[in-house]
Amino acid sequence: MKPPREPVTKECHLQQHQPRRPAPIRRVLVLGLAASLVLGVTACGPSINEPSADADGARLQAPSDKSPSGEITIWDRSGDLFEVFDAAIADFNEVYPDITVNHEAVDIDAKLQNTLITGTDVPDGVFLDDAKVAGLADSLWDVSDVLAPYVDDIAEQKIDVNSINGGVYGVPYDSNPGLLYYNAAALEAAGVDPTQIETYDDLLEAAREYQAAVPGSQPIHLEQSAYLGQLQLEMYASQLGTSVADAEGELRLDSPEYEQILTFLDTVQKDGLGTRAEYLNPTDIAQLESGSQVFYPWAIWFSFATQQLLPETAGDWRAMPLPAWEDGGAQSGAMGGSSFVLPRDGENSELAWLFYEFLMFDEAGYTAVWGPNDVYPAGLNTSIPSYGPAADPAAPLFGPVPELGNQDLWAVATAASSEIPPAVPTPSWWAGAVDYLGNNLQRMLDGEMTPQEVLKTSSTDITSNLIDRQ
Repeated sequence: MKPPREPVTKECHLQQHQPRRPAPIRRVLVLGLAASLVLGVTACGPSINEPSADADGARLQAPSDKSPSGEITIWDRSGDLFEVFDAAIADFNEVYPDITVNHEAVDIDAKLQNTLITGTDVPDGVFLDDAKVAGLADSLWDVSDVLAPYVDDIAEQKIDVNSINGGVYGVPYDSNPGLLYYNAAALEAAGVDPTQIETYDDLLEAAREYQAAVPGSQPIHLEQSAYLGQLQLEMYASQLGTSVADAEGELRLDSPEYEQILTFLDTVQKDGLGTRAEYLNPTDIAQLESGSQVFYPWAIWFSFATQQLLPETAGDWRAMPLPAWEDGGAQSGAMGGSSFVLPRDGENSELAWLFYEFLMFDEAGYTAVWGPNDVYPAGLNTSIPSYGPAADPAAPLFGPVPELGNQDLWAVATAASSEIPPAVPTPSWWAGAVDYLGNNLQRMLDGEMTPQEVLKTSSTDITSNLIDRQ
């Protein structure tokens, strides 16, 4: 039985961010699993510092029926990942034949917030960016109890980012380890050995060597989207075991770790070592194809670009662990990620849990998602599972990637994922911080701010405009 709850009446706000240009093919929609650029949720949901009375005791329980039955409504974003989940429904129904899954392609960022506020036609399960879970936690089930049998085998970082005030509000989907993608053919022709890159200082040196051999090149990617730039910044910070807020939700942006990261990015810009472009827009693609841009520090999902958007350099690219910030430091960090959430006003959320349990923790389910299928004949290689038994380095769910020179991306990515340091809950105001931190990062790359000014100004603005208003 669901515990009684009062309707959500609190005022919530939507903060609109500038959408990036659409990529020329539909498969780019998969990337919504890590970074949706449409409506970011801000100033909504429980404070990270205070338990929500509305959420007290709202822990989801699995159905007790031996043969559960009913209908569930599941929201996912349109695109190839929607098709992957849709195809897996048949496998789910082999285990639960009496549960009907109504699978709907929805603009989640535009629709979910108002649906949760009104309580009308609320879905039973939703695919959601990890960065947005905390902002909606008042309206979601705490899934701590149903996750209990699996939690010890789930990547710690994924549990951490979905945890608020002792509860867990998302069923972890993917692990998005950061990797350094590089054009191996171009580097070899220039006499630059990427295997010598161990630290970010080494990366700067390699970029200088490449530029000397290829005059006019701009070897390292510098992200021009405010949202994705902030997401990438958090990947770098994750490597250093930090993030914009600590476990209690206290801002910790103005720190030596963030100054180190911003100083690196500022150096890339000032020394002319970077291509400034939005992720996979025409300028970005042209620089990649021309051999001007040869280093791309990004999440695993950049692998899709090598397969779909870079025909002239297909087969030239490889992936390796990120450089470390210091000798012996972590060589990966989390960049984005998604989970499945279960709204408490859904009619059959407990049945939706069975669907997500099957997809993520049952071998038949996670094999249907990441293994070879009609959508991805070689397997879904834009992410890896966050569930340990599914992410076994010795039992790859997807095969070598021809566009990466038949590299075993599974082995590289699972090893990188194991390097991601533990995390803390994502604050409910994270997406809203793009208006300050994300934009100020771009101003720094424009030469208008120093790294120190970005940190101080962003900290002041986030505190006054987001944290203090909760």
